[in-house]
Amino acid sequence: MSSNDIIVSLDIGTSKVRAIIGEVVNGAINIIGVGSADSQGIRKGAIVDIDQTVQSIRNAVDHAERMVGIQIAEVYVGISGNHIALQSSHGVVAVSNEDREIGDDDIERVIQAAKVIPLAPEREIIGVVPNQYVVDGTDQIHDPRSMIGVRLEVEATIVTGTKTAIHNLLRVVEKSGLKVAGLILMSLAAGHLALSKDEKAIGTVLVDIGAGATTIAIFDENNMVATTTLPIGGEFITNDIAYGLRTQADVAEKIKLKFGCAIVEHAAADQVFKVNRIGSNVDKEFSQVDLANIIEPRVQEIFHLIGLEVQRLGFTELPGGYVLTGGTVSMPGMLAIAQAELASSVRIAVPDYIGVRDPAFTGGVGIIQYASKYLRSAKSGSSVKKTTGPASKKAAYSQEQKPSAMERFKNWLSEFI
Repeated sequence: MSSNDIIVSLDIGTSKVRAIIGEVVNGAINIIGVGSADSQGIRKGAIVDIDQTVQSIRNAVDHAERMVGIQIAEVYVGISGNHIALQSSHGVVAVSNEDREIGDDDIERVIQAAKVIPLAPEREIIGVVPNQYVVDGTDQIHDPRSMIGVRLEVEATIVTGTKTAIHNLLRVVEKSGLKVAGLILMSLAAGHLALSKDEKAIGTVLVDIGAGATTIAIFDENNMVATTTLPIGGEFITNDIAYGLRTQADVAEKIKLKFGCAIVEHAAADQVFKVNRIGSNVDKEFSQVDLANIIEPRVQEIFHLIGLEVQRLGFTELPGGYVLTGGTVSMPGMLAIAQAELASSVRIAVPDYIGVRDPAFTGGVGIIQYASKYLRSAKSGSSVKKTTGPASKKAAYSQEQKPSAMERFKNWLSEFI
């Protein structure tokens, strides 16, 4: 098994850290290993304790390594959070080859040209996502390689984040003994896996409901046009259960996973369980109906807030409706409440791979698919190619000044060609 055929994704979530090993064979992906560990040091999607997070990553990676029998050296890391921002950009260069055939170097230069944008001092470029290329005025080109032209342009979306969040993420991965092969926006990767071409084209909302946060990404005309993060998720349901049943949070989480139901009408009165209550030595018995009465109002609130946030972003009645993913949506009844609250077509996306057929794995498997298509292939001039080199302690993801100045000159020069 060649290491070149192996792609490993790392999804650092609020409740779980997941390491997924994918093997690429003739362009097809097989999931051959999955490692999962309880997440420590993460609150609402943000790193709050470096050492605890490092230990969680090591536990997940060790689990995956033991399953497959290989040693993981580098990983593609998913990044998300409310610090992420999207910005449109335009790059233009003159084709450098004498025969005017567009090659990888030209793609690389035009991507670098698109990265020359004004940025606040505290922000950093995570990646560049090309929306379309333009060759001598002809637009809607997705791969201009081998085409003949004089002037090459790109319309791109620049993904930026705060330096603090980026560097802390890089730091915990490096302290875990791993090399960062690339940072990939989780919502972009999840959308690549969960949404069909038609859904991306007509307009669809992808909602990833995790434990500590909910990420909303809107795709329209084949591109991701907006993303935002709400500080709500499955932990809120767990906290309500812990408060309502007067028990510890870890006990409430286990009860939620085993007996949770989001709709009171669908709950079974004869399905009962005992709970060790705080301040009492006697276990008290509850039914699934009691549990559903606690869960249903919170789930309704979560989807109500999601609908309001999508409206705030300026999108209403997207033809593709909503696609749900993330570990929290696995609970029975979630889909029905989402359809009622959002008043739209809603479906749940599940990865179609053996061993990871659960909405919680959508982001991690999406990273592998995205990296395989855009970052590891020979024709990857797009995406975050420049941000996927080996990470250094000074973060190789920062914007370089010299190339930027040179690109400004090239852009100016190309206007006259």
